[in-house]
Amino acid sequence: MPDVVRNIQQRDGAVANETLAQLSNWLIYSAIAVYLLAFFAYCAEWVWGGRSRVAVQSAALVGAANESAEEKVLVGAGVGGSGRAGKGAAAGGGVDDAKLEALLAEESDDDGDVSGGNERADMFGRMAVSLTVLAFVLHLASVVARGMSVHRAPWGNMYEFSLAVTLVAAGVYLGFALRGKGRWLGIFMMLAVLTTLGVAVTELYTASAQLVPALHSYWLIIHVSAAIVSFGALHVGFISAVLYLFKDSREKRVAAGREGGRLGAMLDRLPSAASLDKTAYRVNAVIFPLWTFAIICGAIWAENAWGHYWQWDPKETWAFITWVAYAAYLHARSTAGWKGRRAAYISLVAFACFIFNYYLVNIFFNSMHSYAGV
Repeated sequence: MPDVVRNIQQRDGAVANETLAQLSNWLIYSAIAVYLLAFFAYCAEWVWGGRSRVAVQSAALVGAANESAEEKVLVGAGVGGSGRAGKGAAAGGGVDDAKLEALLAEESDDDGDVSGGNERADMFGRMAVSLTVLAFVLHLASVVARGMSVHRAPWGNMYEFSLAVTLVAAGVYLGFALRGKGRWLGIFMMLAVLTTLGVAVTELYTASAQLVPALHSYWLIIHVSAAIVSFGALHVGFISAVLYLFKDSREKRVAAGREGGRLGAMLDRLPSAASLDKTAYRVNAVIFPLWTFAIICGAIWAENAWGHYWQWDPKETWAFITWVAYAAYLHARSTAGWKGRRAAYISLVAFACFIFNYYLVNIFFNSMHSYAGV
């Protein structure tokens, strides 16, 4: 563990509380350990689980749509039938709109697990959620202790920002899981949280200390907290978009009569592609106004600190690029012809811009916002 227990003399004479700083570190390492146990429990649920009720319904619906399309081909060839295909069924295995809406309505009542009725898998799933709650509490305590150690908001550098972002990401996931709507997200969210925390404690760690003068402002709480919530919540949108692309390919392969593969068996435990697409869109649409608010607050803070609202600093530039990318996604998603896969690709590019802005710009670019602490 990094040596963080030494007293740090501050510019105003204040001293970091070494006991709380040490406590914060022990708490975050404990949280990482419990998150890891939760990840293994989610893995066990996937290993022993069967196809969820939603997955079975989704596969059945795609199969029915495929049969409808085949019937349409036969009728068009004069083989037989009434000469009318099912309304809304697209050639080549498209899904009937009315049936799709019925599926999504049923899916809204599903508990979101991947156990498929297997008691052992369900036990591991519930255990995983309980461990995630415990890890979240330890994580929250670590962030609070970090802030108390220096009497300020605990997100003044990349290490603290990473802790806060992963806390929000885990909290958003638990909001889904405890409502019984998103336990399938657990294994993927834990992987993202553990990866980010691993980078934070090994590469980005910064000892508890007061902020540079430019950051001594109430805008630190407003602007940075909005950015933290945005970044943390957008993890859910990103993961949902990635899973949508895989699930959509899986459903198309099933519709074409191509089965098999270990990845296919895993994907069968996810909600339908339409549901994953909807989840990604809803999360991104809800968070976009908050990200807009964060950028506006940053501009106001810049004017207060430096006398200019906008100077095309690398950090400002990439924040704007990220905003444009998410705006393009929402516009494309609501425009006919740009739903589904193409819109999902835009959302992945937008999240990649967020990652680039956070890691690469902070570390490798000369910027007026270079407060990474690394």
